[in-house]
Amino acid sequence: MKKSTTTHEKARVHPASPRRSGRRSDEHTNRYLQITLHVQHDMNMTAQPGKIYVGIGGWTYEPWRGVFYPKSLPQARELAYAGAHLTSIEINGTFYRTQSPATFRKWASEVPAQFVFSLKGPRYAVNRRVLREAGDSIKRFLDSGITELGDRLGPLLWQFAPTKKFDEKDFAGFLELLPKNFNGRPLRHVVEVRHDSFKTPVLLALLRRFSIPVVFAEHDKYPAIADITGDFIYARLQKGDERLKAGYPPKALDGWAARANTWASGGEPKDLPRVEKTYAVKRPRDVFVYFIHEAKLRAPAAAMALIERVS
Repeated sequence: MKKSTTTHEKARVHPASPRRSGRRSDEHTNRYLQITLHVQHDMNMTAQPGKIYVGIGGWTYEPWRGVFYPKSLPQARELAYAGAHLTSIEINGTFYRTQSPATFRKWASEVPAQFVFSLKGPRYAVNRRVLREAGDSIKRFLDSGITELGDRLGPLLWQFAPTKKFDEKDFAGFLELLPKNFNGRPLRHVVEVRHDSFKTPVLLALLRRFSIPVVFAEHDKYPAIADITGDFIYARLQKGDERLKAGYPPKALDGWAARANTWASGGEPKDLPRVEKTYAVKRPRDVFVYFIHEAKLRAPAAAMALIERVS
């Protein structure tokens, strides 16, 4: 007698049935959780604020000896001392003369790993009638050994004379000469314009095309432009008071600390002069703040006071 297969045959399980897909479901869930956690981790990472660097212009200044530098400190140790108390220095010497690779290596060796130098581009590149013809001067500067600073290489500051007026075509030609990378290292360029003719949306559109910031200058005469046009912030504060121990009143330093933190977090201070009302995309940015020129005697104290406030 033929056996019936209808009652004793194992029932087939549909591929979508929980009995069949339980293992796959667990694996799918695990993969989903891993992806979700990875995305959340990336979001947390990108949400971290940018770094804030605070410093002064140069480190060799005789009046600082006995005020900022200890009286007994050898002059040869001044850069190391400044590097231990500040987080950045803007070098003015590169504006006036060409340095050597050995010099850049020496500077890098005397400061901590997290310290950075900003370098002024040479005067031969910026103090000329036709800026777009500065290619040879820019190349000579880059070839001088700036990348020997390694990770301590910060922004390259291109500072234009107060008499230099804005010429869109010529200025665009100059910006085209600035490479984004050199010797395998990314370069950060920033421009400081000091004539009121630069206070125009045309300049901002041009800088945004090249992703190059414009310096925010706190100065009695030079234009103050707080509009963001690049991926970092560069501020030069030049209204110090030598009669004050820290160069600035405490409330003023509190204000600059708040602005620096706002910039680093991706925001924009609402109390600074702008050319346009439109704000940049909110994203974390590194911030470089330098106390320059006015009340130079107190610049290191001002920088250290600001570092304490943003730390």
